[in-house]
Amino acid sequence: MQAFAQAQAWLGDWQGPLILDACCGVGESTTHIANLHPEAKVIGVDKSAHRIDKHEHYSLEQNNALILRADLNDFWRLAVQANWRLTKHFLLYPNPYPKSAHVQRRWHASPAFAEIIKLGGQLEVRSNWQIYIQEFALALQVAGLSAQVNQYQNEQAITPFERKYWASGQPSWQVIAQL
Repeated sequence: MQAFAQAQAWLGDWQGPLILDACCGVGESTTHIANLHPEAKVIGVDKSAHRIDKHEHYSLEQNNALILRADLNDFWRLAVQANWRLTKHFLLYPNPYPKSAHVQRRWHASPAFAEIIKLGGQLEVRSNWQIYIQEFALALQVAGLSAQVNQYQNEQAITPFERKYWASGQPSWQVIAQL
């Protein structure tokens, strides 16, 4: 996979903190996370070329951030095979696939969930859909991990979805777990 090879080349022999912003959308969150963690390398990954290509955050020169288009199922698998150990792992407002027929598409109900856990670090998942967060926490508990569920509030939204949900009065929920 070309995107993973690009990430590996960018990381080189990096031994410092590594943060993955999975489902990064337009990359606004990746930029924010990179600014908060200048000591880390931050990789944002999204499957949509349309989302990745449309935001001005990508034109910013940041030495510690890289944004890639890739299928996360493959990217996570390759990261595990390459023995990546994440410091932090963000899944901010992934598609919750609300139809019951699509439950297996939710990250915590997909085969990729095992790879997410193997990458380690502190996992933070946010959604405006409380049941998604509760399900994710339950999946982590079934995997033998403790998970903390909270309503999430902050002064500054770091994704377009976060901004949209908060503007309409919808709360955000988060689950945090040490993998």
